[in-house]
Amino acid sequence: MAFLEISHLQKSFGTNQVVKDFNLSIEKGEFVSFLGPSGCGKTTVLRMVAGFEVPTSGTISIDGQDVVNLKPNQRNIGMVFQAYALFPNMTVAQNVAFGLRVSKKSNAEIDATVTEMLDLIRLGHLSDRYPYQLSGGQQQRVALARALATKPQVLLLDEPLSALDAKIRVSLREEIRAIQQKLGITTVFVTHDQEEALSISDRIVVMSEGRAEQIGTPFDIYNRPASRFVASFVGTLNLLEGKVDDAKKGVIDLDGNRITLAQPLSGHKKGEMLALALRPEAVTIDPHKARDTAIEGTINDVHFLGSVIRTRVSLGKNSVSLDMFNNPGSPPPARGEKVRISFAAKDLLVLGE
Repeated sequence: MAFLEISHLQKSFGTNQVVKDFNLSIEKGEFVSFLGPSGCGKTTVLRMVAGFEVPTSGTISIDGQDVVNLKPNQRNIGMVFQAYALFPNMTVAQNVAFGLRVSKKSNAEIDATVTEMLDLIRLGHLSDRYPYQLSGGQQQRVALARALATKPQVLLLDEPLSALDAKIRVSLREEIRAIQQKLGITTVFVTHDQEEALSISDRIVVMSEGRAEQIGTPFDIYNRPASRFVASFVGTLNLLEGKVDDAKKGVIDLDGNRITLAQPLSGHKKGEMLALALRPEAVTIDPHKARDTAIEGTINDVHFLGSVIRTRVSLGKNSVSLDMFNNPGSPPPARGEKVRISFAAKDLLVLGE
């Protein structure tokens, strides 16, 4: 059995079912992110694991113990909230010590643990300051230290970085991951930011409308999306429409171009319309040497983004965006210019619903 086991979890508020038959097994020491748009149920699942919401049905077990009927303070879980939730009338050290005092630890143990936690987040020199005297990033690190001070079995992070500016978010997410790996603590991280989830997770649970659409490693989620929703939500994506030409040979028609896919189209019939996905980084403009597939098109838009130039090419009914590195010695193509795009057949994915 996994360390954190969630089985057939459901939650309804009146007639509104917000979590629908959610199942997940998390191994000890694993870092798992719940990724999805607002209202998809990810925070509700987290709150049920924490004990702040009672499931309508289903089970939650931690290290083999069913915790559904236990109160939050009986679950040995650490929680970090989006809004810091620090006590404004307590110093940094007092905030970190709060859970330890509630647990009636000795003063010597409290002092040692607080010192250890503040050293871990590198804020020992600010132990006597109050929350209003700290930056947002510093406050969130204190909240993390407070959550870890009681040595919880599971750490839950509910969009802890969303209130911070972009640069601080990047550095703090890396710090959270480093601390999690150092302590080996089982962690669940809720976010709507795909870059955060992809960069620090062992596995990602992509959620939509109360369900887990796909569970997998960041590599698999990005490169092998299981549905149209996952493909479009995770990363920049070209969504194309093609028609089956020869199912046995895996040949499709894309705006008058016959393209042979990397595998046969089992279960599809000639003339059937297909939803296709192609990542921008899989496409190149190469006038000299094409890969498996080459298609003529016309430049629609060119957006200069600094190190990257994002170009959109019209193929007919479909259009394809692609990214090129900025080369100061070579200007980007102009709107209206005729070009040939190419990509590997294995990079054109057939999407399910």
